[in-house]
Amino acid sequence: FFLVQRACPYMGGQDKTFLSAQPSAVVPQGGNVTLRCYYRRGFNNFTNFTLYKDDRSHIPILHSRIFQESFLMGPVTPAHAGTYRCRGSYPHSPTEWSALSDPLAIMVTGVHKKPSLLALPGPLVKSGETVILQCSSDTVFGHFFLHSEVTFEEPLHLFGELHGGGSQANYSISPKRSDLPGTYRCYGSVTHSPYVLSAPSDPLDIVITGKYEKPSLSAQPGPMVQAGENMTLSCSSQTSFDMYHLSREGEARELSLPAVPSVNGTFQADFPLGPATHGGTYRCFGSFHIAPYEWSDPSDPLPVSVTGEETPSQTTWSNPTLLNKQKLAGCGGTCL
Repeated sequence: FFLVQRACPYMGGQDKTFLSAQPSAVVPQGGNVTLRCYYRRGFNNFTNFTLYKDDRSHIPILHSRIFQESFLMGPVTPAHAGTYRCRGSYPHSPTEWSALSDPLAIMVTGVHKKPSLLALPGPLVKSGETVILQCSSDTVFGHFFLHSEVTFEEPLHLFGELHGGGSQANYSISPKRSDLPGTYRCYGSVTHSPYVLSAPSDPLDIVITGKYEKPSLSAQPGPMVQAGENMTLSCSSQTSFDMYHLSREGEARELSLPAVPSVNGTFQADFPLGPATHGGTYRCFGSFHIAPYEWSDPSDPLPVSVTGEETPSQTTWSNPTLLNKQKLAGCGGTCL
């Protein structure tokens, strides 16, 4: 709903003005975003407010309009990307208008090809260590934006640097940050349109290890088997972990299964690898549902030897039996 503003109101009320975007200021192209104007640190919203786009680009719905309660903007296009401000009229004094809010950046995503996001030295970060997040693309992006719903209230702006015909940006996260673990994505944008973003990178889960005592890892029938022989790796602990995560050296992702109580009083998960083709060194970790990105110390390494196996490049890490078990267990976001 909107009204045409006809009066010349008094400007510059003393209360700090805020502009918010729900559900997020990062909006996929074609999506919608709701804008609201607040005062008194967000405890009161203006009944009537106006919106201004800082680059003064022409969006007809904003011109000389007074919005009531909220404004649903969309479907958004690249023209909607940019910084916005608002000012509102106070319910107790309709002719008195607030000062302008600080700018709020609305970012429209999905316009360029997605970049890549890597963690260096890796996404499993030992407690107390630093991790570097690297956004990169074969497109020359002048800007990268790193986004995490946990770590950053709004996307973190990084300047892109030329690299190998494309661009990249690095961000180092200190081990002192308690909000380090979580799921990250990055976006890229070109210099002349910084708020018109690419599609998001594939999600990257950053996990802190070393939060709890290590579990044990064993192999049945044993760590040395013939090629084609069935093998199961069992992760167990006296600690009542909710989930176990199995890693193999050289693999980028882990396999995850829920822990179940066993007859000997431990909590265990059995990872069926099927007919053995998976030689290598394995470790497992435990975690709890309340903190899915905080894992235990790794188990002692378990070297697995498969005699008569084909070359390592022909082995497959993902196992259909295991993936089906994950689905049946309803692991949700904790199953990698």
